Amino acid sequence: MASVRGADVDPVDVELRDGRHVTIRAIEEGDADMLQEAIRALSKESRYTRFFSPLRELPPNLLERATHPEPGRELQLVAVFTEEGREKIVGGARYGALEAVGDCEFAVAIVDEWHGLGLARRLLEMLIERARASGFRRMDGYVLATNLPMMSLAKRLGFAEAPSSEGPAVRVVRLDLA
Repeated sequence: MASVRGADVDPVDVELRDGRHVTIRAIEEGDADMLQEAIRALSKESRYTRFFSPLRELPPNLLERATHPEPGRELQLVAVFTEEGREKIVGGARYGALEAVGDCEFAVAIVDEWHGLGLARRLLEMLIERARASGFRRMDGYVLATNLPMMSLAKRLGFAEAPSSEGPAVRVVRLDLA
């Protein structure tokens, strides 16, 4: 796991199931173009699963928010793969503080060709660790009921499943961080 220094997260080299290596680190201001490329690389289904919308790329206000998380309230991790000297983002995970003090909400997205390699698990584990270190007591995620891989991952990591106010198509997964 990454060590935590205040608002910083040390970059971590991770070997995936297929032997490829990625670096998981906090997003940086200069990552905006790479982040947009990663969003565009998601399949239509993956974009809908992550954003509950078929958006093709992040609008400027969401891109700004993603690349400038509010310290103490938000964290955006990215998984970066370097190929032929060029970096690209192949996955990401974020949390943001909710109105209820001590609660945060998470989201994860992995570029389709990187599914099934353990990357979502590593990102979510690091996000959980950082949320705990930042003093959050509970982490929620809104997951489409049809997103069985994420529902299964959440269960393996100790999240409990509950109905959501969004209706039967969306489930809430909740983890006590205390």
